[in-house]
Amino acid sequence: MAKKFPLNPPHPERICWGCDKYCPADSLQCGNGSGRTQHPAEVLGEDWYEYGDWGLEVQPEQKSLDLPGK
Repeated sequence: MAKKFPLNPPHPERICWGCDKYCPADSLQCGNGSGRTQHPAEVLGEDWYEYGDWGLEVQPEQKSLDLPGK
């Protein structure tokens, strides 16, 4: 089963969204040497999933979704 990915989490700044580990921003585990990856809502706004080809099928009242291949 795919890991759930929230469309608009309450505090996205507290988590790194770069991989499936969803580490706290001050305790990154992926070891790629980079900083925290922002949630798309932080960069593109709350309606980020409505624009572009994300490959997502979102229901009108869906709080989280399944990401393909995760």
